[in-house]
Amino acid sequence: MPILQYFCKDCGKGFEELVKKFDDEVACPVCGKRAERCYNGEMFSSTGKPAKKCSGNCKTCGGCK
Repeated sequence: MPILQYFCKDCGKGFEELVKKFDDEVACPVCGKRAERCYNGEMFSSTGKPAKKCSGNCKTCGGCK
């Protein structure tokens, strides 16, 4: 289960969340509204090494292959 970064557009809170899948919906811990994935920051592959060509969006990225 990955720990992903999220950002709430309503209250501006940035936070990390442990999710079962990368496309799970996550609610903001402050206001309870739906939060968006935050793709800022360093991405790591499943091996723990930094992914060189990772956009952070697993739906469209082929960097781990």
